[in-house]
Amino acid sequence: MSARALSFGMVAKRYERYRPGYPVELVDLVSTYAGRPIRTALEIGAGTGKATRLFTAREVTVTATEPDGAMLAELRQHVPADVRTVPAAFEDLRPGAARYDLVYVAAALHWTRPAGRWSRMAALLEPGGVFASFGGPVQLTDPAVADAVRAVRAPFLDSDEIPSPDGTHPEEAMQWPGTELRRSEWFTDVQQSVIGRRLTMSARDYVGYLSTVSAYLELPSEAQGRLFRQIEQILPETVELSADIVVHLARRRTER
Repeated sequence: MSARALSFGMVAKRYERYRPGYPVELVDLVSTYAGRPIRTALEIGAGTGKATRLFTAREVTVTATEPDGAMLAELRQHVPADVRTVPAAFEDLRPGAARYDLVYVAAALHWTRPAGRWSRMAALLEPGGVFASFGGPVQLTDPAVADAVRAVRAPFLDSDEIPSPDGTHPEEAMQWPGTELRRSEWFTDVQQSVIGRRLTMSARDYVGYLSTVSAYLELPSEAQGRLFRQIEQILPETVELSADIVVHLARRRTER
């Protein structure tokens, strides 16, 4: 995994504090798509366990994998004791060692290696099992505020976003990873849905959120501090945010 992918452990507690969780509508969407009970699930790149908690609350037995020890330690403080935790990256998991009704990834699939991604994912699923990927950017809704933040950020960073891993244009109807799933011989019935979400944060909490974004974590600590102070100074007391969750669902082919 890239250094950027493994940069979150240094801010594990901030990640838990400032990153938004996930709404219960997400579990409803996945369950309806599955069309059968989901009893076991594997999470790839579980972070501090925000999505883990969502599924365990529905009595799903979750195995949470995470390569960063600090993130995994934070996760263990917030999930039920019966959640099995595995300190491993996706590529380190042994395909076929266990199979699950559901494999899901919350805002972390772009950190996995493209080569063999879908055959490895399929090997972790029961035939007919469900793969789910979900996440999305947290963006300022006020154009003037967003422009002001971009202007302050420009000397430090060109962008704080991660481009589509396969180059899909943002205006295309089907976004990544749905584009890859449609091309994969291992999966079928690919669906994309959006759960609309609006959030309100204090300026300080929004800067706290930015301090958990990988683009900022790559900056030297002195530059980080200076940039965050400048951003907080130009923000209104509270900010409105668009935090839509884009959900991709696919089913492992039974004939493979």
